[in-house]
Amino acid sequence: MKTKQSFAQVWALAFPIILSNITIPLLGAVDAAVMGHMETAAYLGAVAIGGLIFDYIYWGFGFLRLSTTGLAAQAMGRGDGDEARAVFGRAAFIALCGAMFLWISQSVLFEIAKSLLEASDDVEHLAEIYFDIRIWSAPAALMNYVLMGWILAHKDTRSVLIQQVSINVINVVLDLWFVIGLGHGVEGVALATVIAQYCGLLIGLIILRRNLKHLTGRWQFALIFNLVRLKQVMGMNVDLFIRTICLLTAFGWFTAQGAKLGDVTLAANAILLQFQQFTSYALDGFAHAVEVLSGHGAGKKDRTAFKEAVISSTKLSGVFALGFAVLYFVTGDWVISLFSDILVVTERAEIYLIWAVMLPVVSVWSYQLDGIYFGLTETRTLRNMMIVSLILYVPLSLFLMDQFGNHGLWAAFTFFMGLRAITLGLNYRAIEKKAFA
Repeated sequence: MKTKQSFAQVWALAFPIILSNITIPLLGAVDAAVMGHMETAAYLGAVAIGGLIFDYIYWGFGFLRLSTTGLAAQAMGRGDGDEARAVFGRAAFIALCGAMFLWISQSVLFEIAKSLLEASDDVEHLAEIYFDIRIWSAPAALMNYVLMGWILAHKDTRSVLIQQVSINVINVVLDLWFVIGLGHGVEGVALATVIAQYCGLLIGLIILRRNLKHLTGRWQFALIFNLVRLKQVMGMNVDLFIRTICLLTAFGWFTAQGAKLGDVTLAANAILLQFQQFTSYALDGFAHAVEVLSGHGAGKKDRTAFKEAVISSTKLSGVFALGFAVLYFVTGDWVISLFSDILVVTERAEIYLIWAVMLPVVSVWSYQLDGIYFGLTETRTLRNMMIVSLILYVPLSLFLMDQFGNHGLWAAFTFFMGLRAITLGLNYRAIEKKAFA
């Protein structure tokens, strides 16, 4: 009976996140579609580059969501409403400081990005217009990370679904209105995103206020700005930032090495990476679920509940990963044809499709372990094991590429995803013992 309840609990938490994540590719598709119908390709290129810059900036601040969920879940698990509120207060303070930093340094940030991303003068000019408008969404974007993390810790994933889907739907509607209806270009796309982010912030604050009514405790300024707790949070966030940079570097390295194999191979790899991206959107739902449940279990010092959550979420995510592998095996050629009608590119992608088929069943374990470690706030181990995995991945990719070309590059990338799980798995027993000591 407990096992069935645990499965149901995991699914109830994971399913709204999966639905929410599905809307993310839709937004990118609409951005591309409305810009793709402008008079020149420069508009599409500008939004692509501008979006990439903000993806990197905001992904770098992803620690706000991750640390907030783990710390708040543990506080809620042990019934400490004062600390649960303080976790939100500290994260909000860091988010607003981060937004101020982005505002102050926006010119420098764009110049750095421009020097790294080679583009035509027209594309750079339009990308700068996009950047100058969208940067004003920084406070809302970073605060939405905090709100999402805290609401997740409250096990209110349905509200997370409402907030995230609202942001994406408002963005899509405003995209269509500003660009197609009013005739704006990149300004319309950027402004749509800014407005959508602030609408999401308002929705998130309303959800937060409602959830606080069901939580004991009160706001304490002295607890929020407790130097020991602030130092702990900053240390965790630095760990998670380094981990994120390493992960971005691994994907960037893969793309850069693929580019050395020619434009056709680069394009084929880009298509196949979409398979992995879609898989991660779905499997992240289970990782978020186990993150919340493991945090609550650690807060309560309930090892039985913790183990049930880990086992149930891992089984469910494993089944889904296997399902994705079968789906990609059966429909992979057709999906590739949806991304491109250039015969030489689709034929090249079909040659390496087997790696996209294999990756879900290899990468699922690292997603699950990430979720568990986030819930237990074991950020130092997450950081160290990611560094180890990256250090081993880079030289291996060079060796295997020299021997087997693009197959070798994919083999090294698959090894990297597996190595993330292996290194975390080797530390798992010690981490669990520490959490429930």
